[in-house]
Amino acid sequence: MVTVHVIPTVLCVGIVLYPLYSLAVNYNAARKTRLPLIILPFDCGHPLWLIIDRKVAQWVRRLPFGSGTFTRFNWRGWEIWDRYRAHLELGDAIFFVTPGKNYLQLCDAEAVSEIFQRRADFPRPPESTEMLNVFGPNVGTHVNERVWLESIQQSTDLIKYWSSKPSINSVAADTRTVSLHVMSGAIFGKSYPFRGADQDIPSDSKDDSSSYGKALKIILDRCIPLVILGRKNLNNPWLPKKLRELYQATLVFQAHMTEAYESEKVVMMRNGKVENNLMTSLVRASLANVDQKGTTNAAQQEGLTEEEVYGNVFVFNFAGHDATANSLAIGICLLATRPDIQDWIAEEINAVLGGIDSRESPYETTFRRLPRCLAVVFETVRLYTAVAIAKSTGSSPRTLSLGANTVIIPKNTVVIPNYSALHTHPRYWGDDSLKFEPSRWIVSSSSDPSNKEDLRPSPASYPTEYLKEPPNRNSPFVGWSGGARSCPGRKFAQVEFVGVLIGLFREYKVAPVPLNGEDDASARARLLEQIEKDTGMRLLLQMLHPEKAVLAWRRR
Repeated sequence: MVTVHVIPTVLCVGIVLYPLYSLAVNYNAARKTRLPLIILPFDCGHPLWLIIDRKVAQWVRRLPFGSGTFTRFNWRGWEIWDRYRAHLELGDAIFFVTPGKNYLQLCDAEAVSEIFQRRADFPRPPESTEMLNVFGPNVGTHVNERVWLESIQQSTDLIKYWSSKPSINSVAADTRTVSLHVMSGAIFGKSYPFRGADQDIPSDSKDDSSSYGKALKIILDRCIPLVILGRKNLNNPWLPKKLRELYQATLVFQAHMTEAYESEKVVMMRNGKVENNLMTSLVRASLANVDQKGTTNAAQQEGLTEEEVYGNVFVFNFAGHDATANSLAIGICLLATRPDIQDWIAEEINAVLGGIDSRESPYETTFRRLPRCLAVVFETVRLYTAVAIAKSTGSSPRTLSLGANTVIIPKNTVVIPNYSALHTHPRYWGDDSLKFEPSRWIVSSSSDPSNKEDLRPSPASYPTEYLKEPPNRNSPFVGWSGGARSCPGRKFAQVEFVGVLIGLFREYKVAPVPLNGEDDASARARLLEQIEKDTGMRLLLQMLHPEKAVLAWRRR
């Protein structure tokens, strides 16, 4: 009987003491670096904590003592609210000490560049890529011509829908649809007509994008339990309904990928005509493992496996759908607060396209001639980067240059380039660093830029302007990662974003709908405040209540 009571007691004591012991060990390791330390009670990256962190932080803030370091730093998305202020107070490198791991937050462009260059010393933490490997490992590629044409077609249909209504509050939902259809065309070679948030699909339609899109949305919205439990463990009748729905969503998504894969493979093995899309490229790579009889040759694993094909397709669905859709929604709302920037990009679009139908504009000769539009993309991503970046020291301590000093970073430290601080620190961006100002990315020919290889010329018939892209080294801009291996979906996202801007702003302009008693300036100020206060992290950075942004589109 004594043993029966002792075991639970020992377990309870262990549950309490082990985190305290781990916190002490991590504190001792971080203290040796002599960098500023912030002690947090919960591991910032633990999957279980990620499920409840925002709710717990909101509850604690209501308490009399709820305004300390815990509610400031120990939840997802704190960087967006804090921007560069913590680094201005404490320095360019700050250690977050938790019972699980230590996290090094960096706001030093040269140190971040060094981390990206030393890929072997600072790999991605395995847990940060688990979500991307749910359907298999991935490598990466893209098909820009198809992205361009699909983006312009979808946004042309989108503006017809939006402009037909007195006002709309479905920016986020509709940009998700646009991104879904662009991605479907670029990845699977399937084109679908755009339908707004309140438009039903006809009963006789062959449009299967709805089931595919719903499945993808469920997977992305509930990714944390998917990573914790794994796909195979979700098919249990005793699990909550939402988790069983998640399992069904993975089956639907897998079936969609399998159908597309098998269809492309059959066409290609018969030497039939194939389209220019991502699935075609991946199937071509996978057929390096298949002999002329159609059987897999295990001895010659040169190409992609079928699992790797699915893994790559999911990565592009993940990055091309949610990340780009969220950025588009935020970017459109930001532009609604700046009619002058709308006029600025419309002037460029019309100068480049002239009398050409947007849907007939060739990607190769049009995209590179739109630096102002691309500047809007860069500025949106600068202020609201959709995906955070994480690196790790791995199993060994690593040296890192911080200013004039060299610091030894302890093993198993998660190193985080604080993108929100890097992208807004006045040291790098000036006194207007928190302002949405795309013109900061534009350089005129008369200013004699020092690095012309990074500049993209505007059309010859237009005042010569260039997009000043950030350099690969020592850049404070890490919107699409950095170093030799930047985000494989970077061009995909840029091309889609610019294509959508063409479709929307060539002939139309947008403004927030004023509330009772508001003038236009007050409505724009209110929308800007909503963007700043209502943007936060779920899986990715997004507007948390986008339906509150009510916009009206009018012809120029």
